[in-house]
Amino acid sequence: MGRFFATVSLVQLEDHLGDIIRKACAMHDISSAAAAHAVDLSESEFAAFCATGQSAQKINFTALGQLLGLNPAKLAALANGWLPTPKDLSAWRELRVITTKNDELSVNCYLVWDEVQREAALFDTGLDAQPVLDLIAAEGLALRHIFITHSHWDHVEALPQLRAAFPKVKIHSGSKNAPVEQRNKNSEIIHLGGLRITHRETPGHADDGVTYLIGNWQEDAPHVAIVGDTIFAGSMGNGNGQWKLAKQKVREQILSLPAETLLCPGHGLLTTVTEEKEHNPFF
Repeated sequence: MGRFFATVSLVQLEDHLGDIIRKACAMHDISSAAAAHAVDLSESEFAAFCATGQSAQKINFTALGQLLGLNPAKLAALANGWLPTPKDLSAWRELRVITTKNDELSVNCYLVWDEVQREAALFDTGLDAQPVLDLIAAEGLALRHIFITHSHWDHVEALPQLRAAFPKVKIHSGSKNAPVEQRNKNSEIIHLGGLRITHRETPGHADDGVTYLIGNWQEDAPHVAIVGDTIFAGSMGNGNGQWKLAKQKVREQILSLPAETLLCPGHGLLTTVTEEKEHNPFF
């Protein structure tokens, strides 16, 4: 396993190697100086690696993984360019990934609908409502539900525009500060034609973090989990001081799902439970 050069693929994960190492340092309260020493880098070299995910020096992922509680073999695979396989959504013809961007970040939201009744549900809103509105118009849909994975601004930025366009849309949220009628209820099942939507609480990255599960009664399609910023392909969301809880919820509520479950994160590439069990260095 030993030492590997850190490289970056043309198709990038949400978190590069430096992001993962920086998060793991925060998770275990390891100083940059201690981490740099473990891999025989100067502090400036280590800082540059964390900032870019690239290093001109060889990185000892075995030592780094042991120090930071990360799987060294999975770190090595990421260094060698691992990416989740491109996802074939043909079994989910009525699922769309909508990515909106600004100068600093890109964020995913997801639109799903019943092909017979043409009723739709949106998961998070992204930064701009227009792509969502355009897709709804193009497909002749009626937006009935908006499900919020967590209330961080980039996931709800377009909510006012969407509520103005669809004043009767029902909002679903894990926030205790939301109006009572918008709060998710225990064991609640939302039916949208042949679709069945449930939820699991996944706090950690955010106090109101929720993962929504979509099942399709009409086709033999894998279930879909809209996970917000709880987990990313090859990484996980910032623990924001609740790292232990965040990691626990990923294990209990997401990686416990069936192996073929499609994981749809708030940022970055789609992945599956199997891929994250095999390749995510945090687990």
